[in-house]
Amino acid sequence: MQYEAKTSGGYFEMLEDDWRKEKLLAVRQYIIENAPELEEGIQYKMLSYKGKSSVLFNLNAQKSYVSLYVGDIKKIDRASELLNGLDCGKGCIRIKKSIDLQESGVEEFVKEAINQWRAGEDLSC
Repeated sequence: MQYEAKTSGGYFEMLEDDWRKEKLLAVRQYIIENAPELEEGIQYKMLSYKGKSSVLFNLNAQKSYVSLYVGDIKKIDRASELLNGLDCGKGCIRIKKSIDLQESGVEEFVKEAINQWRAGEDLSC
């Protein structure tokens, strides 16, 4: 889904209060807690989290899932282990309603991506 928000606050206001908002806010919290230096904004009609020169994550609520975008997933150490059982594309993790974020490796994946980004590794596709 695409939201016509101009700010992250506006984006949150447009979201329905359902499981997607809950999961999106949880993933957002993983990002903010582990990389407070990232600037939250809007890019391509979704939330973006960027450093000085590049976007590390995009986050969006879709109709049937929440998507977390991060360049090329295969460039993240232990990605296949951490994301086992999740629906993933080349640069997208689709978090469906049935996924228990506490039991998934999404938080560890976010931490690993941040650590590699801080180390100067290129995570882009």
